[in-house]
Amino acid sequence: MAVRARLHRSELAVPGSNERALEKAPTLGADVVFLDLEDAVAPDDKEQARANVIEALNDLHWSACSVSVRINGLDTPWCYRDVVDVVERAGDKLDTLLIPKVGRPSDVEFVATLLSQLEQANGLAPVNLHLLIETAMGIANVEAIAQASPDRLEAMVFGVADYAASVQARTTNIGGANPDYSVLTDPDEAGARERHWGDQWHFGISRMVAACRAYGLRPIDGPFGNYKDADGYVAAARRAAALGCEGKWAIHPSQVALANEVFTPSADEVLRARRILEAMEEAAKEGRGAVSLEGRLIDAASIRMAQNLVAKADQIALKENR
Repeated sequence: MAVRARLHRSELAVPGSNERALEKAPTLGADVVFLDLEDAVAPDDKEQARANVIEALNDLHWSACSVSVRINGLDTPWCYRDVVDVVERAGDKLDTLLIPKVGRPSDVEFVATLLSQLEQANGLAPVNLHLLIETAMGIANVEAIAQASPDRLEAMVFGVADYAASVQARTTNIGGANPDYSVLTDPDEAGARERHWGDQWHFGISRMVAACRAYGLRPIDGPFGNYKDADGYVAAARRAAALGCEGKWAIHPSQVALANEVFTPSADEVLRARRILEAMEEAAKEGRGAVSLEGRLIDAASIRMAQNLVAKADQIALKENR
């Protein structure tokens, strides 16, 4: 069965062709490291990158994080060999495979079937799947995709760059804000107007999040291209968190700590959540179905939100203290 409780606050991308980066990856503090065989690797370097990734999986210590491999797309000549070689030679070290450009349930089913055969032949435990939703077709079919392989699917990631290309969005940024995606207020008495920027990716992320939550998957926000813009990264991460995402990609090590901070509940949030649970426990003992705390009504929905937050905080504390 797919792992549902793994931390995903930060997912660090590491090119399979960069041996120095591979060596450092397990020590950089990310919850998940994914070793990339796809977009970060030039065509002429694909086979060497695959060999590098297999060696890194087998030789490095991954106890401080989960480890994944992004395979090449199903429409490329490298995909099947990525799956076969990585799983046969290092499948016991692997937590998940990341499938890019998933557009239909059949994309997931193909990889899942291949994995099942490899696991049976090699006596391996099941490998989970992460899915990149980064095309118009993927968003159009996201609910069906989320149901494609219930025993394997763990998370979905919104891939903003390829999605922008797929829908022919008028931007060249990888994530972040776009001044053209804005509204003007009506003129005031002096004729002045204000411009308010919006989030160009709100629809895509929101739809993916809803599909994930409907079918028990983990929604993750994808890359933010300008790794020198820490404030921009944090703003994008907070928008994603507000929509229900529980983590974000880091395409540079400097983004790992930023993601971990954004997706870690604050001490005040955890304290309030614990007070909500305590107040409801007292109300239950007294036969009351609802209670107020600090002037606000607390009901069953409040309990569920508080339970989720406390469980996440406890999980993070366990990782940081081990």
